[in-house]
Amino acid sequence: MGSTAALERSGRSTAARFRKPSWRDPRLLVGLLLVLLSVLGVTLLVATANRTQPYYVAANDLSVGQRITREDLGTVDAHLQDSSAQYVPDGQLRENAVVTQRVARGQLVPAAAVGTADELDRTPVGVALTTPMPAQAEAGSHVDVWVAEPKPTGRGYGAPEKLVTGAEIARVDTKDTALGGNASATVYVLVTQAQVGPLVDALGNDAKVTLVLNTAGSGS
Repeated sequence: MGSTAALERSGRSTAARFRKPSWRDPRLLVGLLLVLLSVLGVTLLVATANRTQPYYVAANDLSVGQRITREDLGTVDAHLQDSSAQYVPDGQLRENAVVTQRVARGQLVPAAAVGTADELDRTPVGVALTTPMPAQAEAGSHVDVWVAEPKPTGRGYGAPEKLVTGAEIARVDTKDTALGGNASATVYVLVTQAQVGPLVDALGNDAKVTLVLNTAGSGS
C-alpha cells in the first residue's frame, strides 16, 4: 500500500508540473508583455528610420544677394537623418532672407546659403561686356576681371590690369541687340566691398572690362 500511495503522489506531482498554463499564470502574462514591447520597439525604430520631412528646394537658380520669396522655392519630402540640420525645412524660412551662397535649381536649400543682407560678404556688380563671354562661363564659375583704362588722348586703351581675381559669377543676363545683331551680355560678378569702388569707377570711366575664365577658382 505504501508504494501505491507513493506512486499516486508522484503521478499527481508530475501532472502538476505538466499542467497546461492558465491565462492567469503571471509567468505567461510577463512573457506576452515582453513580446509585445519588443514588437512595439522594432515598429517604432523602423518608423523613425523611414520618416521623411518636407524641405525647401530651389525652384529656380538662386543668386547671391537675391531676396528669397516663397515663389522661388518648392518642397520635397526627404529623409536626411543626421544631416537634417544642414538644410531649411518647409515653413522655417526667415523673414527678409537673402541668398548668401548660390543655389542651383532643383537643389535642397542649405541653411548656410540663407541669411540677411548684413551677412553678405560679397556684392554683385553688373558688367556689360563689350567682348565675347568667356568659354564655359556661367553662374557659379569664376573669372578674373581685367580693366584697361582709356588713354588720355581718347584714342585706344592703356595696358590692361587685373582688378579682381577669381570673382564668382552670380548670374548672366543676355539679350539680342536691335536689327537681329549679336546678343549682348551683362555679367553680375561677386566682389568684396573693397573691390566695389575700383570696379564701379572703372565702369564709370568707360574703361574696357574683360572677363577671363579662372578655372582654378576663387581667390587664386
